[in-house]
Amino acid sequence: MNLGIFSDDLMYVFVGIVAVLVIATIVTAVLKRRKPSDALHEVDLRIRSWWVMFIIFAIAIVLHSTISLIFMALLCFLALKEYFSLIPFNRAHRLVLFWAYLAIPIQFLFIYFEQYGMFIIFIPVYMFLLIPIQAIFVGDTKNFLQSIASVQWGMMLMVFGLSHLAFSLVLPGKENGLIGAGLVLYLVVLTQANDVAQFLWGKMLGKKKIVPKVSPNKTWAGFVGGLLTTTVLAVILAPLLTPFSILASIISGLYIALMGFIGDVNISALKRDLAIKDTSSIIPGHGGILDRVDSLTYTAPLFLHFTRFFYF
Repeated sequence: MNLGIFSDDLMYVFVGIVAVLVIATIVTAVLKRRKPSDALHEVDLRIRSWWVMFIIFAIAIVLHSTISLIFMALLCFLALKEYFSLIPFNRAHRLVLFWAYLAIPIQFLFIYFEQYGMFIIFIPVYMFLLIPIQAIFVGDTKNFLQSIASVQWGMMLMVFGLSHLAFSLVLPGKENGLIGAGLVLYLVVLTQANDVAQFLWGKMLGKKKIVPKVSPNKTWAGFVGGLLTTTVLAVILAPLLTPFSILASIISGLYIALMGFIGDVNISALKRDLAIKDTSSIIPGHGGILDRVDSLTYTAPLFLHFTRFFYF
């Protein structure tokens, strides 16, 4: 597997992200000095977290492709572990969790060797059929359906869904010298930008709630503002990071914004069902790993199939 070179276009995007973060940091610091508020404190915590996440992600992308895959496998592991720490589970079926964790290195071996056929069916077919067997052998059928369904749902989102981000790294290059890192950066930047844009537009103009029973802070203004902002950013970044035409970049921007919103509220529904605000406090200002990858669980698989179908 070879990602090619770290292109100049990719470097320009990294520099642009750093510039935006620097400006946001300075502006927030000035506003906090002039008029401190809870909202500004929340924004400040988010910016600090974005710095940490950007640095970690940048290191993983810039270094060797194997390091990038290990980093993404670790991300899947942490997301799945955090998910398992939240859901009610029959301890008699705990060995099932071991098989779920074991699926991560196997899934990433298929990615490393670019085995798309096994990558795409291993978890939704093989693990789906094999996971219940361990619980059956235990012989304790109490909460069998709840335990097995919870494990399978978690694997589909936290491992299968997120691992599509990693497979984007190994898509074959095109004649324009495209590298997988560009696609990954494009997807992650747009997904996170959509979250940020929804938050900001919602704070500024949001009044009418879009899904009040699931996520009371989500508004139509935030949703539409995020959709438009992400689409504009997609058109700007596409020539630098992807092989997309103008039309394809518009579609991808709308696609990522819509699916990112659905992924976000999907995890919000889970948290509301469990009566928790954040999945953990590992990331200051942003909650847990799941709070950060919620949108990616939807955008990563759908973006990969969109890109692979039309361009590879």
